[in-house]
Amino acid sequence: MNKNNLKLKLKEIQNIAMVGASSNPDRDSHKVMKFLIDYGYNIFPVNPTELNNNILGIKCYPSLDLIKEKIDMVDVFRAKEFVYDITKEAIAINADILWLQEGIIDDQSAKLARDSGLMVVMDECPKKILEA
Repeated sequence: MNKNNLKLKLKEIQNIAMVGASSNPDRDSHKVMKFLIDYGYNIFPVNPTELNNNILGIKCYPSLDLIKEKIDMVDVFRAKEFVYDITKEAIAINADILWLQEGIIDDQSAKLARDSGLMVVMDECPKKILEA
């Protein structure tokens, strides 16, 4: 999917779960989360190591299945070895899009997600797509 189509797709969604969100302002996940909040998205940070923290003032969840709202997109800021399990969680919560950040390509997870009806974006950053 080209960048213009990705931008249009991003304008159709509202709720984004960020797996691997960080309270550290130097981390890319923190910067992207702040940008997406400022852009108007509802962000749900997911990171079991940040469980008792609020990230940018938002409650952090230990897993996707504990979020009560419908999640449109799961934005993954985790290493490739974690992606397959995150993909299974995204399928279980009926997310619409599995988005793997820059540098993350996992064909096995992408096939599983697509076979389950999810749109898959790999090796892209939603912040950069929206800024373009």
